[in-house]
This record gives sequence, C-alpha cells and structure tokens, in this order.
Amino acid sequence: MGGSSPTIVASIGGGVNSGGGTSGSCCDMSLRCWCRWRCREHQHQHRLFSSAWVFFFACFVLYGSVATLYAWLAFTPGFTQPHSSLGCLEDNEGSWSVGVFYGDSPFSLKPIEAMNVWKDEIAAWPVANPVLTCASVSDAGYPSNFVADPFLYEQGNLLMIDSANTASKWERKGQSIAVHMNSVFLLALKISKGQKDAAQLVSWETEVAWNEVDIFAVIKLFWHHNKDVFEKPGDTLYLFYETKNPMTMQGDIGVSKSTDKGATWQQLGIALNEDWHLSYPYVFNYLDQIYMMPESSSKGELRLYRALKFPLQWTLDKVIMKKPLVDAFIINYDGKYWLFGSDHSGFGASKNGQLEIWYGSSPLGPWKPHKNNPIYNVEKSFGARNGGRPFFYNGNLYRIGQDCGETYGKGVRIFKVEVLTDDEYKEVEVPLGLIEPNKGRNSWNGARYHHLDVQQLSSGEWIGVMDGDRVPSGDPSRRVILGCASVVVVALLVALLGVIVGAVKCIIPLNWCVHNSGKRSDAFLAWERSDLFSSKVRRFCSRLNRAPSFLRGWIKPNTYAGRLVVAIIFVVGVALMCTGVKYIYGGNGAEEAYLWKGHYSQFTLLTMTYDARLWNLKMYVKHYSRCSSVREIVVVWNKGIPPKVSDLDSAVPVRIRVEKKNSLNNRFKIDPKIKTRAVLELDDDIMMTCDDIERGFRVWRQYPDHIVGFYPRLIDGSPLKYRGEKYARRHKGYNMILTGAAFIDSQVAFRKYWSEEAKQGRDLVDKYFNCEDVLLNYLYANVSSSSRTVEYVRPAWAIDTSKLSGAAISRNTKVHYQVRSNCLLKFSEMYGSLAGHKWEFDGRKDGWDL
Repeated sequence: MGGSSPTIVASIGGGVNSGGGTSGSCCDMSLRCWCRWRCREHQHQHRLFSSAWVFFFACFVLYGSVATLYAWLAFTPGFTQPHSSLGCLEDNEGSWSVGVFYGDSPFSLKPIEAMNVWKDEIAAWPVANPVLTCASVSDAGYPSNFVADPFLYEQGNLLMIDSANTASKWERKGQSIAVHMNSVFLLALKISKGQKDAAQLVSWETEVAWNEVDIFAVIKLFWHHNKDVFEKPGDTLYLFYETKNPMTMQGDIGVSKSTDKGATWQQLGIALNEDWHLSYPYVFNYLDQIYMMPESSSKGELRLYRALKFPLQWTLDKVIMKKPLVDAFIINYDGKYWLFGSDHSGFGASKNGQLEIWYGSSPLGPWKPHKNNPIYNVEKSFGARNGGRPFFYNGNLYRIGQDCGETYGKGVRIFKVEVLTDDEYKEVEVPLGLIEPNKGRNSWNGARYHHLDVQQLSSGEWIGVMDGDRVPSGDPSRRVILGCASVVVVALLVALLGVIVGAVKCIIPLNWCVHNSGKRSDAFLAWERSDLFSSKVRRFCSRLNRAPSFLRGWIKPNTYAGRLVVAIIFVVGVALMCTGVKYIYGGNGAEEAYLWKGHYSQFTLLTMTYDARLWNLKMYVKHYSRCSSVREIVVVWNKGIPPKVSDLDSAVPVRIRVEKKNSLNNRFKIDPKIKTRAVLELDDDIMMTCDDIERGFRVWRQYPDHIVGFYPRLIDGSPLKYRGEKYARRHKGYNMILTGAAFIDSQVAFRKYWSEEAKQGRDLVDKYFNCEDVLLNYLYANVSSSSRTVEYVRPAWAIDTSKLSGAAISRNTKVHYQVRSNCLLKFSEMYGSLAGHKWEFDGRKDGWDL
C-alpha cells in the first residue's frame, strides 16, 4: 500500500513517471479522462487552441451571426416608439394607462372610440383609448412610468353661500332654517357656470313662506330662477390617479382636468406626494369638503386628506385607522358609513383574496369592525380585493372587485350587494357587460384591467374610467429569465454537438473534482479516502465522463441517422437562440399605436379583391385586424361569390361591400358607413408589420391633407414614363405615392375621385383596368391648397403575396408599366403634369422617410 500510493499521486499530479508500470502511460485507468486532457496539454502545449476551443469558438460565431441576423430582420432597428425621455421606462409593475367609456347605464359601457368623438385640434377622428398615458403625463413635465387606479370627480361649480351674510338674514326668518338651508345648498345645488352671489338668492327668498319651509320647494324655486343655467351642460371632470415616478420608483397621486367629458385631458400636476408609496386616490365629498383617501399601506396607516385648494393642495385631516389597508373606500348606505378594505398583513391573510368591513356614523370615524370580519379570505381570483368606486344603480349598491387569478389585476368583477348590516354581508356577482379586448398585446388593455370608476354625469349619461395594461405583471423580468434560459440551453446543445462530433472528449475534467493535484502524504490520502462527499463527486464525474463514448457509440455522426440528429440539434439551437434574443432584446412584443399631440385615434382598412384571391384575404384579415389602430375592415368585393364574414378570423368588425361592376374605381367609392376620417387603402397581397402601419397613420395625422404611403414613385422625363421605386431612389426624390398602400382622407379623397372633373379619368381607368392610384395623385395635386400632396414612410419590410400564387393582377411588369406610362400622358393633359414637383427622401425629422 505504501509503495503504490505515490505512483497514483504522481499520476494525478500531471503524469510524472515514478517508475513501475506507468512509464508507458501517463494515467491510471480510473482517471483516464482527466489524464487525457493533461497529457494532451503536455503533448500539444505549443498549440494555441485545442480542437474543443476551436469548435466552441466556431459555434459562438455561427450562432451569434444567426442571432444578429434575426434581430436585424425582426426588430426593425431605428423604428422605435418615441417615448418621453423623462418616463415610460419598462417597469415590472406594468405599463398601465387609462381609458374612458360611456353608456346609458353602468352595464352598457362602450369605449370612447365607439362613440365617434371627433377632435380637430388633435387630429383624432375619432378619439381613441387610452386617453391618459405615461407619455402624455411625462411630456407635461411630470415623469411617469405608468398611470393607474383612476378616480373621477365631477365638479359643476358648487353654489357657495356666504355664511356671514346670508345665514344672518335667514336667522331673522328662523334659526333652524338657516343651518339646514346652508347645508342643502352647499351640498346639493350645482350650477354649470360661475358662482351665484348670495344676494341673488336673498332677492327672491321672500317668495318662500319661511315659517313653513319645504326644502324641496326652495330648491325647485331656485331652479326656476336659474333655469337657463341648469339646462346648460359643461361640467368639469377631474381625474385622480396613481403615477409611478421613475426616479423615486414610488407612486404619487396625479390629477388631470377635462372640460369635454373626458375626450381630452389637461395635466395639472402632482396632487399628493409623500415619502412612501401612494395609490388608489379615492376622492369624495362630505359636508362641503372634498376628501381624498389614498392607499398608504406601506406607511401602515389609512390616512384621510382634505383639500385646501382643490385640486392640487391637500392637508392630512386625520389617520382613520392604524392598519395597512389596501384599496379602501367609504360609502354611505342605509344611514351609516361603511368602509371596505383589505389587510394583507395579518397571519394567514390571503393576498388579494381578503376583504374586511367597518362601519360608523361619519367618514371621520370612529369605526367599528363588522361582526364577520374578515368577510372574505379566499383565493385571489374571487374578486375580494376592491377594484374601484362602488356605485348605486336602480336603487341597488354594487361593489367592484379585482380578479387577480392569472396575474395581478387580471380583470374586474361586479357584485350586487344584497345584504349589508352590522352582522351580515351578502353579495352576488353580475355581468359587467364590457366587450373584452381581443388584439392581444396590441390592445392597450389586452392583458389586464383592474380598476373601474363609473359615475352618472349631470346630463344623465354614465361615464367610466378604467386602467389597462398590455402586459402581465413582472413581464420584463420574465422575459429576461426566459431569454437567459434559452441561451443556456443553446450552450448545452453546443456541448452535446461537440461530444457527438468528437470535438469534446470528456465533460468534466477530474482535476475539477479533487482537492489537491499535487503530492500528498499517506495520512492525507487516508483522510481523503474517508471523505465520502469527495469520493462520491469523483465517482460521479468519472461516470459522467463515460457519456461521450456512449453517445458516440449510439449516435454515429458518419451515418445518415447520426447526421439527421446533428442537424436537428443544430436547428433547435438556432430556434432557441432566436427565442432568447427575442425575449432579451425584443421588448414586450407589442406593436403599439403612436401618439400625436398626446392622443390616439383609429382608421378604417379598405381592400379590394375577388374570389380567386380568397386565401390572400383570410391571411390579410387575420394579420391586420390585430393592429392597434384598425377600427374596421371594409372588403370591396368585385367579382365572384363573396365569403361569409364568419369565415374570416378578425379581431375587428369586417364589412363586405359587394359591387355590381368589376371596376378599379370601386376602391374610392363614397361610403357613408365608414366611421373614421382616415382610410388605409391597402392591397390584399401586401403584408407588412403593424408597426409600419401605425407609423404611417401617425404621419397621416400630422399631414391629413396628404396621401401618406409606403411606395414612392418619381414621374419625370419627356415623354413621361412610369418607373419603379429604384428609379426614384437613384434620383433622390419622389412626387407620387401609390394608393395600393396609402392613407387618405375619406371625406376629401372620395369626393375628389367621384367629382365631375374626374369623370374622364375614371373612364380611362375602366378602359385600361389600371391607373386608379395614379389618377388620385393627379387629382390631389390639381386641387390641393398645399404645394406638397404626398408623404413617404419607409416600411421595415413588405411582402407581395401575389407572387406566391397565380392570382396577381399585373403579371407582366413591362406591359403594366407601359399602360401606366400611357395613363401619365393622358392624365397630364387632363389635370396638369406632376413632373414639376419633387420631394427628397429623408426630409422629415422623424427619419421614417429614408
């Protein structure tokens, strides 16, 4: 034993020959894999790289090139959302924004875009949700990563009675009347313009029999004297919301103002900012005072603030409760005030599934706990956590709860309160009636919505504000984890490939598994042998290093089956590498709409097709209906039996307009059913990204009197000749945009096209069955008040799917171009030449016309 140990140690130490049977071999059989590495290191130490390192480096270059190519093709570099530099940073809590809804009842709410609210000053025809975003708040000078938890406060100017003047006069009529009337007028009477002077009230107070005062008679009499004021709308809406500051990474309470029922909002600033996180700004009236009760759970208190100078100056009125309640509200019901909230700090409390109730005679307290607290302590999808302001409808009280099942704030649920007493509470769920978003992450609320405040305006109409998010909670971290995991799996697959092809001889060198590779004493070796963990690790490494030989014997790379396995592993690695790059660098996967003047809008997508191109249409509708700003798709059906709308997979309404005559002029036919001013004329055989479409729409909103499109042409020469895009780029300019992919003003373009002066041109289009897009460019140039009539937007990529079938309209390019050249000559005689105009590429600040 004493003589053999040094021999083994010498072998472990690096192949030093100590005599015996080891002179012909540098290693003991039990350490063959490790020794192979060490022996080759000594035998080939003059080499810079081993075969394994060369293999790994080659795979790194190959997979890195694939990832770079994928990123270049998929992420459209240079075309990014122009978010404010102050805010809108990726946040694990989400990218919340706020939308507005209207309806005849709280159960028939529809988004603002469905109400067709048009605003010329922001080029929104119609205005579309969301109406409040991190960008609109940040651009106003208040940095924000997201806005959420919206609460409305309607203020038609309250009648403020001077208590020192008016009440003293009432006291001469009756002491008890003075106080009561003061309270009634301060709380109940709303007028919509200015404040009424108290003297005006006193001037007709003698008409009332003060010794037999009927409060409602007084209100009725006041309304009679101010009828013209009461009948005029114009209430001011204030919106309080949580805004997350990207510098402090905590929530503050922001406030905005609207004078057009929520269509547009003026950002007023930060209403409340504390040293801790604030959210859920529940605002309400009590005894002529405006209060706010935001969530302050991180402070461990429920605090009540009172407005000093509404809406931006507030002071702490009192601490209602020394409990970290979340999403609490106060409601007056059946002669008592009720406080609903959730306390997640207690032992055994179900987070987002707990609800408690307190009651008292005043919102200021004191509060008594409900006999059955906690009312709920259930799983988080139930809706126990509050999700907005409760409301009354048809004499019933309704509570809004959050469904936090799949992710935090997945949705809202409505509960009708059937019993609310000191010792009993019962509610039943009722349907909300909202249409669920179906555009996925391209919808501003496609992933979740968790807060709703619905109120009835003085006009009788119901309005609701709701927050929404296009991504689930924790999405940025999830993407990074999945991306890194994909890259790690690729690394393992590369190692597996190396083993199969023989570039990697063993998996774990045994010198990574032993304590000491130098000489050791007999005593030390005896201790080492007794170390079970070290021994087990070495045995595991030895067995693991047998895998390469086993794999090479099982999967022989020189056979067809072996090559197939190698190819499959390589392809899987490429797919995972692209997946990893997408998760890490590809953003949240949404193709969002672009703001213009702080607001969004929508457009109608119109295409013209016929029966032979039905497969094109199905693919077209499925893809473009998911684009964020598409409101409706109109299919102009020129020939054959039209499909059923149910045959098309669409996220928006589809209307098929069947034409009696097969004519290209049908593309620009006046259609009073179109509900948007913007129309995207897009051929059914053109496929491009939704982001390209959204950028084009954004440019059109800036230049609504122009044709804004993706295919530029330059018309010049003598005689005029029609040429492709390459010619325009060689000559660094364009003066025509093809309307096969272009935004136009439906109210202007269609009327121009079907005007009497355009009749000759339309006849020529029917004659050649071509040139309808050329004609519209001539008509724009002929009557436009602006010298420039076209704008180009460069798409990241575009595919002509007609090339994949035999259904292309213009199969012979040479003949097609010759017909169009003839059209140019004819149209120039009719409407004047375009050759005198030319606009250079890269002429706009957005850089989208390169």
